[in-house]
Amino acid sequence: MYRKGTGRGRVFAARGVRTGAALVGAALLLSACSSSDDDPGSASGAPVEQQPKGKDPYWVNPEGNAAKQVAAYEKDGKKEDAALIRKIAEQPVAEWIVPENAEEQARGFTEAAAEADRDALLVLYNIPHRDCGQYSGGGAADGNAYRAFIDQVAKGIGDRRATVILEPDAVLHMVDNCTPEQFHEERYDLLKGAIGKLKSLKNTKVYLDAGNAGWKNPDSLWEPLKWSGVEQADGFSVNVSNFQTTGASAEFGKKLSAKIGGKPFVIDTARNGNGPYTKGKDPWCNPPGRALGEVPTTKTSDPLIDAYLWVKRPGESDGTCRGGPKAGEWWPEYALGLAKAAD
Repeated sequence: MYRKGTGRGRVFAARGVRTGAALVGAALLLSACSSSDDDPGSASGAPVEQQPKGKDPYWVNPEGNAAKQVAAYEKDGKKEDAALIRKIAEQPVAEWIVPENAEEQARGFTEAAAEADRDALLVLYNIPHRDCGQYSGGGAADGNAYRAFIDQVAKGIGDRRATVILEPDAVLHMVDNCTPEQFHEERYDLLKGAIGKLKSLKNTKVYLDAGNAGWKNPDSLWEPLKWSGVEQADGFSVNVSNFQTTGASAEFGKKLSAKIGGKPFVIDTARNGNGPYTKGKDPWCNPPGRALGEVPTTKTSDPLIDAYLWVKRPGESDGTCRGGPKAGEWWPEYALGLAKAAD
């Protein structure tokens, strides 16, 4: 049975805690070098720029790990490697909010995005008993700590435009019994409360995570999604940090949507270009031979699919498996593999 949902990789150790001031600085840098709706440049040494707003409204972080790697490769004269990593650096990827200084981070990312006239794409991944104690185990100490975290994020976002992917695997791990039953009632309450708080903001969209197409029985998910408040959200997300194909993910999402009032959904296409890996232990964790998937866009040609997004940040490790660094740390060799395979 497919039990493990993702292996999404924490971003805490690799990124550290950024302050709002630092991110406002990024916004100023961005405003000086970004384009409007023109095609982004790809010449060697060119700055990381925004995608055309009409195609993808989300912010490209000019200080992301991929952008820094491009600069490092170009400095070292590794032009081919720099061009490959630029495929990642010039696409909008989600910012995973760290529990420490959550308000400052949410404010900084949304301010930087607003400065570039784009929307921020954020992930909240701090539910108590997260990831069942595996590679990305942890989360808030208790329900009150989680509610405080959500309050801080909401305060940081304010009235600025943001899309939030809420708690990858939190619902799936109740369905597959990875999360012990004694925690289920509280988790439903916390997820419903988080959706309510975030939807009270003027310009925030919320997509509750709903697992991935590797889960063979989607009929067991729709009621828990309802109990978690998905009907009050803008929709749900599928394939976060996973490798299921876009076609399989679309089929999976549509089956769920039919059970929850026709809610739309978004698909994480960051690393699904070659589909899932099926060999060995933990095939979801840094699998070899994977590829970047469809580039992020809101132009999906499907009324039920709101967007293809890069929620898992390509090139960041799933965990200490297959030679990878700690979960969430930047791994340039893996990033190069994803980009090369995308060709």
